Amino acid sequence: MVAVATLIFAVDAEAQRLPRPVRNVELQTLDGAKARLPWWGEKNLMIFYVDPDVPKQNHDFITKLEETNRLAGANIEGFGIINLKDTAFPSNVVRQIADARTAKNGATIICDPDHWLSSAWRLGDCNDSFVIMLVDKQGQLVYIHKGEMSKEEQQRFIEAGDKLR
Repeated sequence: MVAVATLIFAVDAEAQRLPRPVRNVELQTLDGAKARLPWWGEKNLMIFYVDPDVPKQNHDFITKLEETNRLAGANIEGFGIINLKDTAFPSNVVRQIADARTAKNGATIICDPDHWLSSAWRLGDCNDSFVIMLVDKQGQLVYIHKGEMSKEEQQRFIEAGDKLR
C-alpha cells in the first residue's frame, strides 16, 4: 500500500513540474457547441479555470489585473473556463450567468463539462478552486496556481505573465 501511495505521489509531482507541454482540448461554448481553446498557438494564454462554487477566490486580484490592464499586450489573451463538473449548481444556470457576464464585459468564457481540461493537462483536483494558468504559444504550461493567492504568489504570477507579454 505504501508503494502505491509513493507511486501516486511521484506521478503527481512529475505532472506538476513546470514548464511542461499541454495540448489544445475540445471543450464547449456557453451554448454547448464544441470549441477548442481560443488563440491556441497564436498567442500566450492567461486562463482562469473556475469552479462556480468559489467564483470570488482571487476576485480583488483579478479585478485589479482587468482594471489596470497589467498583463495586457499584443502577445497575450485571457479567458475563462468554467469547471462545470465540480459545481453543485445546474449547468444551464451557470451557463446563463456566464452568458450575461460576457454580454456586459465581452469576456471569452468556455465550459469544461466533465474534467476534460483538468484530465488532459493532469491538473489534479480542481474542486473548490479558482485555478490560474499561463500557457505560452508553444503549448507549454509555464504557471499554475490553485485557490486563493497570497501577495507573494500574485507577484510570481505577474512576473511569469510579464515574460509572455
